[in-house]
Amino acid sequence: MKAICNDLENEYEALDAIVAPLDESGWRTRTPAEGWNVKDQIRHLAYYDERARQAVTEPAAFEHYLADIAGDPETHRKALEKAGREPAAAELLSRWRQQRRALLDALIPLDRKARLTWYGPPMSAVSFATARIMETWAHGQDVADALGIERVPTDRLRHIAHLGVATFGWSFTNRRMKVPETPVRVEIISPSGELWTWGPATAKDIVKGPAQDFCLVVVQRRHPADTRLIIEGATARRWMSIAQTYAGLPGSGRKPGMFVKPSR
Repeated sequence: MKAICNDLENEYEALDAIVAPLDESGWRTRTPAEGWNVKDQIRHLAYYDERARQAVTEPAAFEHYLADIAGDPETHRKALEKAGREPAAAELLSRWRQQRRALLDALIPLDRKARLTWYGPPMSAVSFATARIMETWAHGQDVADALGIERVPTDRLRHIAHLGVATFGWSFTNRRMKVPETPVRVEIISPSGELWTWGPATAKDIVKGPAQDFCLVVVQRRHPADTRLIIEGATARRWMSIAQTYAGLPGSGRKPGMFVKPSR
């Protein structure tokens, strides 16, 4: 837990370094997520980091909160739209720093297999931290794209890639599609040059290429056509067209040609 929380902290710090120097107009820069600016991206992360901390330290209160959502989802949606809008950028940034620090402090002492309630099925503590890395990195990509910044990829991407593979079935069931029985092999090259693999070596369906490109696709920040991924087989192509690492309704992803320059 200490190791993965260290990676989560580093992911937070990498995004913090991008947004901290921005003035108020910079925080209002529109991002590729329709209707969202940079501030919306950070307030979203701040909100869910606070909820994540509550899920760890106040599980009963968090379950009560989930019950309220189930009973009145529209009120929750409206509250979420307003959360964090009022504070100035500097105040929001300070709140986010406090909330993510509190989450890290709560996660580090846990057993990696401890079960935690979240918006979907219960998750192990290590998967819970992995999900926070994924969400921080994904929303950080929206911010980077909005500001015209090319982030330097790190081997922290392994967490996101693993989650991308682990959510293979979810990507289909979330769209009420039958989960294919055909195995898919994933072979991607890490930023440090290491080969990362998942799936049987004998599988005929395969996804291979840069790890960053794979991660951008599974978090729906790039269309597969705008990456250097090589995708072979009908099941692999179908998966990459709908891959989704996060909970919630099926995402719309990015349209082809929106980012014509392959990631590096």
